[in-house]
Amino acid sequence: MTRFTLPRPTSGDIIDLIIDDHRVMESLLRDVRDSSGDREAARQAYSALLVAHSVAEEEEVYPTLRTKTAQVGEHEVEHGEEEHAEGLAALLELLEAKGTDTQKYDDAAEKASNYLYHHVVEEELTILNPARSDLSDAVRADLGAKFLARRSALLDEDCGDIETVRRLVARAVKDDTIPSADLPESPGH
Repeated sequence: MTRFTLPRPTSGDIIDLIIDDHRVMESLLRDVRDSSGDREAARQAYSALLVAHSVAEEEEVYPTLRTKTAQVGEHEVEHGEEEHAEGLAALLELLEAKGTDTQKYDDAAEKASNYLYHHVVEEELTILNPARSDLSDAVRADLGAKFLARRSALLDEDCGDIETVRRLVARAVKDDTIPSADLPESPGH
């Protein structure tokens, strides 16, 4: 796929695994912005990891957090899902930028970076910290295994392609997770 090798752990504590993915995505976004490197490869790797991470987290982690944690409320989980959808919309804008040496690309890279940094800080403080104390080691390990299995399956499916991202964004709009007014005008909308 790219010259970037995405980590493929096979087990771990869900909190640590999510935080590790956050650090990898931050690194990939630095490469997305670096005009001296392979921006296209970084963009594709970031897309694959963001999609795999977001989908696996929503499908395998958030449902348990809704039922097993006293400190993570429905609002925090729903807000996390909204932020995932906003991140996918920012990713779509980045993927739709033709080439990697245009102002449109740079603007989209900045928007994606701003989204990720906001989301990472908020999720780590309001969802992951409380979950670390509310969930047992066994539950965190079980969630880690489920998250990684789904994440790996998605990466194997090349989940970061533009058509998949378009479908995910369209579904978020249809489900009223994000308003369509937040999306850029593009041929895919």
